[in-house]
Amino acid sequence: MRKVDPAKHAAKRRAILDAAAGCFAEKGFEKTTTAHICRVAGISSGSLFHYFPTKRAVFVAIFADEGEQTAEYLAEAVKAPDPLTALFDVVDHFAAGVAEPAVVRLLLEVAAQTARDEEFAALIRHNETVLRDGIEVLVRRAAGAGLIDASIPPRGAANWITVLIDALLGRANFDPEFDVVAERDMLRLILTRFLCPDSAVSAPGGGGMPQTGGISPS
Repeated sequence: MRKVDPAKHAAKRRAILDAAAGCFAEKGFEKTTTAHICRVAGISSGSLFHYFPTKRAVFVAIFADEGEQTAEYLAEAVKAPDPLTALFDVVDHFAAGVAEPAVVRLLLEVAAQTARDEEFAALIRHNETVLRDGIEVLVRRAAGAGLIDASIPPRGAANWITVLIDALLGRANFDPEFDVVAERDMLRLILTRFLCPDSAVSAPGGGGMPQTGGISPS
């Protein structure tokens, strides 16, 4: 029996998923065919079905992998010595993803499929929970370090931070002139005013989240 090289197997699987994500973003889930995925990925149908039994399995795998990547990313973020900077970096990271038009189109397909496929919807809810829980840990750590207003409930803050990230997606979808990258500074300012109401920050700054230096005692 021929031995499978795990690294090559993973790389080929990733290449198929990347090609498929582009197809789903361009044509939508219903109009994308396995033949189209094979053509873009440069593989035979036999190769595709060796990795994934159905088109649905390909689509699900894209977001199962995304959930794992999010969990790994947040696991590193919560280890950062400065939890407030790490929190702002997390928001920047996910906001940057929404800036890609293909990502916006793909996420619209996610919304459509969650309405039709309860198992897939459960996966997406799990991914959202992973993101919210990671943000909540950072909010708790930042409050414990005296970097943000400790009276803000961490779970509630995490919920609203994820809502703001999702709102970027909605706006980018309905307003073609909305520049997600340009508006990230305003998002930073909103979060700074929310989490650090005693901050001296008064205007959006470029290149990163405003530094607060902690909050003033009440």
